[in-house]
Amino acid sequence: MPFKEYDVVAIKSEIQAMHKESRQPIVLQAGQVGTVVMTFNNEACLIDFSDAQGVTYAMETVPQEQLMLLHYEPKLIAA
Repeated sequence: MPFKEYDVVAIKSEIQAMHKESRQPIVLQAGQVGTVVMTFNNEACLIDFSDAQGVTYAMETVPQEQLMLLHYEPKLIAA
């Protein structure tokens, strides 16, 4: 599934990453939510992972097959 910039996504499995500020190793857990910042040939996306206050703690390139698009509204069924 092709993602686009600003899509809200969750990762499907753990990813090892580095904390943006402290440079300490962290684990992004399955289900961790992020925002697509950039896409790379429908193969991978640069994802911004931020806390509840909007402060970025990691930015990682993630293969698209490791991402799930999140939805806020139900899909309408044609009558």
